[in-house]
Amino acid sequence: MKRLMMTAAAALAVWASAAPAEAADVKLWRLDCGTIQVNDLSLFSDVFAYVGQKRKLTDSCYLIEHGADYMIWDTGLPAGLKGAPLSSTDALSPSLTQTLPEQLATLGVKPEQIAIVGISHYHFDHTGQAGDFPQAKLLMGKLDLDALKTEPAPFGGDPKALAHWLKEGGAVEAVTGDKDVYGDGTVTMLSTPGHTPGSYALLVRLAKKGNVLLSGDVVHFEGQFKNNGVPGFNTSRAETLASMDRIQKMAKTLKATLVVQHDADDIAKLPPFPQSAE
Repeated sequence: MKRLMMTAAAALAVWASAAPAEAADVKLWRLDCGTIQVNDLSLFSDVFAYVGQKRKLTDSCYLIEHGADYMIWDTGLPAGLKGAPLSSTDALSPSLTQTLPEQLATLGVKPEQIAIVGISHYHFDHTGQAGDFPQAKLLMGKLDLDALKTEPAPFGGDPKALAHWLKEGGAVEAVTGDKDVYGDGTVTMLSTPGHTPGSYALLVRLAKKGNVLLSGDVVHFEGQFKNNGVPGFNTSRAETLASMDRIQKMAKTLKATLVVQHDADDIAKLPPFPQSAE
């Protein structure tokens, strides 16, 4: 009997070690990481859908509280663009109102508390303030990290913004496929190549709000889903369309709130800062 009890206890221990981690409490904040005035919107469609049009794009980042840990998703425009005037003639004109550390201070969160920085892709409007979190582990698509190490750097990429991880020994994980960030299903990086070779979106599961899908740059505004227009600077049209299809089907299956990170109407689906979604 004693041996049987010991065997059962051992089996239970093995099962417990193999079971998924218990899901932590999760909160999500929408952060302002800049504005991009697009004076030639035709750049964002290879089917001539936006000829002669202009549009102001948001540049949003996100803070995720997972139990006692913090993660930043995308780091926006460089801090040096704070206060930059928006041009009415330049094809693309970026500007920043507040830095990430300034917004974190409003929440009582110090930059050194950020344990993970997740980057959706290598473009400068998503990596600009990563250097403010050198202690954090960088999670980024392997193919995008590889691209940043090439000469010349890929279009829109700024290797200097990630030099701490590319050259200076910062903790980094080159992500392939989908990645369950915490091992409990609450935060998952989703492979969505096409805009860049190693682009990612992010799925965040919240207890009250439900599933939230942060798009990365699968599209830049909702209308692109309707006409299948692809920016001419994307690295693969076929992969872009496949990723657009995946995100839309996933949002439907999971009944998720899909947030297109550059679309002002979409980011308004989440509470305004400093409120959080839970």
